[in-house]
Amino acid sequence: MKKFLFIFAITFTTACFGQTHQPRTFLLVHGAWSGGWDYAKVDAILSAKGDIVYRPTLTGLGERVHLSNAKINLSTYIADIVNVIKFEDLHNIILMGHSFGGMVISGVAEQVPDRISQLIYLDAMVPNNGESAQAVCGDLWNVLIAPNIKDSLVLYPFGSTKPTPPTDVPQPLKTYTESLKLNNPLVKKIPTAYIVMTKNGKSDSATDKMGVNRARARNWKVYNFEGGHYSMREQPYNLVKKLELILQNEQ
Repeated sequence: MKKFLFIFAITFTTACFGQTHQPRTFLLVHGAWSGGWDYAKVDAILSAKGDIVYRPTLTGLGERVHLSNAKINLSTYIADIVNVIKFEDLHNIILMGHSFGGMVISGVAEQVPDRISQLIYLDAMVPNNGESAQAVCGDLWNVLIAPNIKDSLVLYPFGSTKPTPPTDVPQPLKTYTESLKLNNPLVKKIPTAYIVMTKNGKSDSATDKMGVNRARARNWKVYNFEGGHYSMREQPYNLVKKLELILQNEQ
């Protein structure tokens, strides 16, 4: 029944938007432990409108988990996304990063700002120049991440994962500990928005420190979004509505 309703909704969306909608290019970057699979429903909704969607999986995660190794670092992840942009010859991209993905899109924007028309941080980390994800985490690192480091990997810290794919998998430690160099002045010219997830209208204090407070300090537009951290999993339709609102405000 759920599958039928999902297909019906996509078909209805196509009928409503298919004739006049101008295609946009979305490049969606997932968060830690995740994979491109996390955006499958968001992809389906946007694609039904005629948009072009890329949702690559970072090296060593998701369906690329067989490539996981201790040498993978943040630079690897940034190269993953930059190479999608270059080899697919993408321009005017709406680039969104979820959670840890904020680290990745910050590094991508540093290298190819001319290819990006809009940056969106989805309940995401916002790094300063010279910071790693570990640094952005602050005190949360010792509480949440450090206890889950095993060998060269960081295990998923939020309880048990699904026994079968698609599911969250361990992530190489160096992706958290490598720092970013952010000094390209052209990045500041990219319209940038921050989506902060709220519960009863209030955001999480940890997220405030890692993301939304930093976004406000940069005078980015901030949008509240009621729900859990994994909005693409839990409420993909509402997430797409929020994206539409952001993009309309930027026109």
